[in-house]
Amino acid sequence: MYMKTSRPFLLLFVLLVSTGTFAQNRDISYMSAGGKLRPLQAIMDIRHYTLALNVDIPKKSIDGYAEINLLLSKTTDTLLFDLVHLLRVSKIMVDKKDAGFQQKGDSIFIISNKGYKEGKHTIRINYGGEPPVAVRPPWKGGFTWTTDKAGNPWVVINCQLEGAKVYFPCKDHPSDEPNEGVDLFVTIPKGLSVAGPGLLQGVENGANNRATWHWKTNYTISNYCVVFNIAKYKVYSRPYTTVGGHTVPIQFYVLEEDTAHAEHVLDIRARDTRILEKYFGEYAWFKEKIGIAEVPNPGMEHQTMVTYGDKFRYDKYPGGLDYSANLFHEFGHEWWANKVTNKDWAHMWIQEGINTYAEALFFKETLGEAAYDSVIISQRAGIRNQQPVVKAEEMGMAEVYNGDIYNKGSFFMHTLRHVLGDSVFFPALKKFVTDVKYPYNQFFVTQDVQDFFNKESGCDLSPLFNFYLRTTNTMDFELKRTRPEIYILSIKNSPMDLPLDILTDQGIIHTIISANKSTPFKIVSKTQPVVDPKGWYFKKVIMQ
Repeated sequence: MYMKTSRPFLLLFVLLVSTGTFAQNRDISYMSAGGKLRPLQAIMDIRHYTLALNVDIPKKSIDGYAEINLLLSKTTDTLLFDLVHLLRVSKIMVDKKDAGFQQKGDSIFIISNKGYKEGKHTIRINYGGEPPVAVRPPWKGGFTWTTDKAGNPWVVINCQLEGAKVYFPCKDHPSDEPNEGVDLFVTIPKGLSVAGPGLLQGVENGANNRATWHWKTNYTISNYCVVFNIAKYKVYSRPYTTVGGHTVPIQFYVLEEDTAHAEHVLDIRARDTRILEKYFGEYAWFKEKIGIAEVPNPGMEHQTMVTYGDKFRYDKYPGGLDYSANLFHEFGHEWWANKVTNKDWAHMWIQEGINTYAEALFFKETLGEAAYDSVIISQRAGIRNQQPVVKAEEMGMAEVYNGDIYNKGSFFMHTLRHVLGDSVFFPALKKFVTDVKYPYNQFFVTQDVQDFFNKESGCDLSPLFNFYLRTTNTMDFELKRTRPEIYILSIKNSPMDLPLDILTDQGIIHTIISANKSTPFKIVSKTQPVVDPKGWYFKKVIMQ
């Protein structure tokens, strides 16, 4: 998800380079994905979801079933799934036999006196109703029921913060994805299209002027990416050859009224893919597609069908470079979020922070180091530093989500680049992504990232990770002028021995600051020295 912020780097770059009842309570603002994994769900390993839903657009309702294939690690008398209280369950079958259940709040309890044995089980849950309506998508999610300019229906789902339970029964925790993928059957009026994850298997015409669209992905996929969009789309497509030599289609599901923009969006997507592959390795979902769907709200990183809602407005740069931060950021999540996935939302900075750093790398690649610097300066200005980026474990999305998981997470990667040097940092960053093998069913926490960079660098970077991610500290420098051309520099709290640049009238001085309180550093300069002139560190400089 892209957190929209002011983008002062545009100007800077120019300067640099020239629970209620079913019927009564529809409020879901309390809902949050993830959190503490409940014991009854910890014993379930989700293998596959099949969703078959009829969408009644005039009534703004859905009905159908979810079939869940799972493995139990131990015997239990209760199966537990998540589903928003606004949707009613009518029938449940476990292994093709009717099962008793209770629906309480946003939970479904499926109870058996005989118990459910360890091993494979198939649960089919019939349900339906009016799902929650999105208040401010994608940040406050649910269904969006609207129309295009011609009055054609336009239906969109967003559910990252609330979780996929807003529209289908699931184990709604980031630590478990369906290892064998998802089948999605969506029945809608003929003449409209469904944009979904994976590959389109076919469209079957049915009675009452309706048609069923079948989308299928064989990859693991986060619950909040198991969504679809409905509109009167036209599909523009072209082949793309990945850095690994695989041919994959780029497909844009665009409103008929906006087809004039389609080819340019495909151009931008091909360009951005090449840049992201350079830094993070081959596009992960090459067996399916590079998909984009036009939506009426800011976009989201829905796997293989990233959504786009920037209304074809681009920031303009020298050389005719068109850039959409939203379009680029959501696509970057195909690597950071969809491939490299957090085990716990407490570590959401991994996907949002590193992916935000990718924006700086885009400008480094296209317009040079000065453009990279301007993006980083903008991100540094956006850091609020009111709470640690990583506060605790087993946290829900609502507890974690704030601007610093983007800006401070990105700035930390910027610092790490300086500390390790480009020759170590960039290969290590790419290796971290490319070491995750198909079917991409590994999950990560901050400690995993820390351990990886420790190994690749041969250094113990733990103090630096802790300083940036687990505290709100800044590196506090004190610069004192003792005589007209003599300055004394000291630092109170360097997390570890770190390289430091100091700009003087004679140019850049390169030195090392110590984690231990050492003798203050003497600087001779006719002009006031500038500590860390490029801004590699999250710091304060006090002049006395």
